[in-house]
Parts: sequence; structure tokens; C-alpha cells
Amino acid sequence: MSKVKQITKMQLFLPIFSMILVMLVNVVYDIACGNPPFGFFAISTQVTSSGNAILYGRLIDILNRGSEVAILAIGMTLVVSASAGTDISVGSVMSLSGGMCCMLLAGYGVTNVSEYAKPLWFGIGAGILVAVVCGLFNGFLVAYLNIQPMVATLILWSAGRAIGLLLCNSAIVYVRVPSFQVFGSYVGFLPTPILIAAVCVLIMALLLKFTALGTFVQSVGINKKAARISGFNSAKIILMCYAICGLCAGIAGITATSRIYSADTNNIGLNMELDAILAVALGGNSLGGGKFNLAGSIIGAYTIQAITTTLYALGVSSAQAPVFKAIVVILIVVIQAEPVRDYLKKLSAKKAAAKEA
Repeated sequence: MSKVKQITKMQLFLPIFSMILVMLVNVVYDIACGNPPFGFFAISTQVTSSGNAILYGRLIDILNRGSEVAILAIGMTLVVSASAGTDISVGSVMSLSGGMCCMLLAGYGVTNVSEYAKPLWFGIGAGILVAVVCGLFNGFLVAYLNIQPMVATLILWSAGRAIGLLLCNSAIVYVRVPSFQVFGSYVGFLPTPILIAAVCVLIMALLLKFTALGTFVQSVGINKKAARISGFNSAKIILMCYAICGLCAGIAGITATSRIYSADTNNIGLNMELDAILAVALGGNSLGGGKFNLAGSIIGAYTIQAITTTLYALGVSSAQAPVFKAIVVILIVVIQAEPVRDYLKKLSAKKAAAKEA
């Protein structure tokens, strides 16, 4: 087998190829506009009003803005693999987590503060805890009551954001304290959300590598009954995956809230559940459960953000961007679909047979 065929058969080939394809569009656009050929990849430093030098560039922007989706993709990958379904409530849970955190830090009914009503650790801890509880609620419905994942998570998809609004007294709560804002701004020269996403990915990668978590999740996803006969507690494993998904939604919610130093519960996490699901699909993972590749999902998450950044660079308005984004995503997903891959394999085999003849 040639090296090219070996490379194309790798599980991460299509996710990486999709990312490279999006990047090449920017290179072509820069050349067409007379810009430096690799201006899209240029990274420079900028000095802020406070005198700090920070990294700046489109690649940094992609990594920064795509961090929340990357964090969500970690939990979504486990949920899809174990339950053969998706958690469509993660965007609302993000909003609820951020709302809970800011409400506690500011005090109920207060909309603008410059000092904490409660300690920072307490607000962040409570925000993440409520997200984990939401994950456990979803997991209980799916694992123990055998409700379809999309139907089970539809409850918090509609109620989570509303509960967040109630916590914030139907107002945007601003927490203008530097120690809170740092989670969405910069640590030194690097955006904090990138570091948070990197830590989350690293921890999950280590868990999958040095524990049997990945084996348990994939076994349940491939065949729940066979896994139970083999001694696995399928219900507890599915419940754990939803709890982890809730945890990831909570971390993403705190990050997103800190980025805008406020709890805008109407808009935080809006439609992010769709991006998280797409990240899993773009990563080459089957939405029917079973085997998964976490690296593919992370690449998929940043590919989605790269598409968004590319569209803005091309002059597409924010209102029109979702249309073009949907078209690009459909093309990428179709390329990765099993029937298309099987057809290309058959076509390649026919050509090889014709050459030999």
C-alpha cells in the first residue's frame, strides 16, 4: 500500500483535510486581493491600552473564539458515543451556568457591580455545579427512563435559558471586576479561553489514555446489551457521560460570560449546541454511537470557527454567514459520509483494475 493511501485511510485525514481546505480559501483570497500570500497566517503582537503586549491574528482569533465550542465538543463526543444521541441543551446550560455565576457574584436583583457580593470561587463553583446537575438530569432521563436523548434534552433546551433569566431577574447582569474578566480575556500575551480549552482537552485526553473510560463508553455505544452482559453498568456510564457534558457546558458558560463580563442569558450559548454536534460530525465520528476520536471533534470545532472567520474576512455579513456556513458544512459532511467514501474506494479500485488490464 502506497504512503498516500495509508495517509488517506487515517481516521483524522478528512477532518485535517477539511481544515486545510478552509485555510487555503483564505490564502487564495489574500493573493486575489493583492495581500501577502500568507497574511491569514500572520501572527503579530499588539499593545493594549493597559500597556500589555498580546498576540493578534486570524489564527489566534480562531483559537480564541472557537474555544467554547471545543470545550462543548469534548462532552458532546462522549454523549454521542455512549447514547447514540445528542445533547441539544448545552447552549441553554451555558446560559444558565453563566447566569447563576453572575447573579451570585453581583447579588440578586443587582445588575451592575464593581465588587463581589460573594467570593469569586463560590460564584464559579455554583455555576459549574448547576451545569453538572443539569447533565445528571439529562443523563437520568436517558439512562434510567430510556427517553430518547433529543427528547430528554429538549426539556432543558427550552427551560434552561428561561431559568437563567429568572435568576438574573430578566436583566443583563454586569460584573466589572478584573479578576472575573480574566477568564475571558488574556493571561500574559495569550487569550485565556485558549488555555482553558487546552487544559480541558489535556485532562480528557489523559483520562482516555490512562483509564478505561474510553473502552467503557465505546462498549456501551456499540452494543448496550452486550456491554451489560460483559459486566458494564451501561446506565451509570451514560449518566456519567451526560454529567461530563454538563460540566463542559458549565466551563464554556463561565468562559463565555467572562468574555463579555456579564450574564446576557438571552444570547450566551445561543445555537452553540448545533456547532458542538457539527464538530463531532466533522471530526469523523458517527452520530450513531460507538467508536469516537476526541482529536477529530476538537479539529471539527476549530474548523467551524475557521469557516466563520473566513466568511467574515470575505466580507459576508453576520446575518448571511449562517447560510454560507451551512453550505460549506454540508459539503464537508457529505465528503466524510460512509457511502461517498465507499463509492470513491470502488472508483479507485476500478481504475486500478483498468490499469492492470
